Amino acid sequence: MEADIFQQILITGADGMIGSYVDFGVRTNRESLDVTDLESVRAACRKHAPKAIIHLAADVDLNRCEKNPAHTYLVNAVGTYNMALVARECGAKLVYVSTSGVFDGTKKEPYTEEDVPNPLNQYGHSKYLGELAVQSMLDDYLIVRVSWVFGGGAQKDKKFVAKILQQLDQSEISAVSDKHGSPTYAKDAVAGIKRLLAEDKEGIYHMSNAGSATRFDIAQEIVNITKSGAKVVPVKSTDLPSTYISGENEGMSSQVHYMRPWQEALREYIDEEW
Repeated sequence: MEADIFQQILITGADGMIGSYVDFGVRTNRESLDVTDLESVRAACRKHAPKAIIHLAADVDLNRCEKNPAHTYLVNAVGTYNMALVARECGAKLVYVSTSGVFDGTKKEPYTEEDVPNPLNQYGHSKYLGELAVQSMLDDYLIVRVSWVFGGGAQKDKKFVAKILQQLDQSEISAVSDKHGSPTYAKDAVAGIKRLLAEDKEGIYHMSNAGSATRFDIAQEIVNITKSGAKVVPVKSTDLPSTYISGENEGMSSQVHYMRPWQEALREYIDEEW
């Protein structure tokens, strides 16, 4: 894909954590483009005639998704179906950002692109339905799975890394030590997507940072990077109340080696954005 093609890309959900690093194309948010409204999506594609669409708009609040599944499926599944349908109509390549949450977490090794999804919660189910819509409706698509995303700085980061950074003045910080994932710096995920587009790739790609970690490992790394005096205390996931079920392993490996180790990405994030 030619370099100037990046100005002919339509981005949904550009106000989110990953979208905040997209500095190209036509950026839309929930107010300017409601992905659940098919006619609005069609109108946007007629107006902008994109060569590609990066579909980031999603409900990613796992607790909210569990409590309100109807809204979850409307945004994550129907919204993605709408984007796939319109991408097909206007001849655009669709990039759908999905999640390691499509897996059940029972595998001991990191999940590969060939592993068969088996979601456990409403969020995972809704994102997998989106994947199925994209795969069944399009030939020219990218499904890009991320895991345990961090990024956005103090303004946008409401997830685990931000919560740990806000507790560094405490003597002890609790973090779950019995579940694994592959942390993903949103900035690196966007760079990976750009590279996939530039190389005109198709299919499913895992785009988390290299390596696997527990929440405890991440918290410990944050303490080390910031030279905080806080002690990280390991706790079991069963000790913390949760409205949703998740597997023990969301670690992923990728068939492309674009992504640096998560520790390096985390250090840059803290140094540059906090």
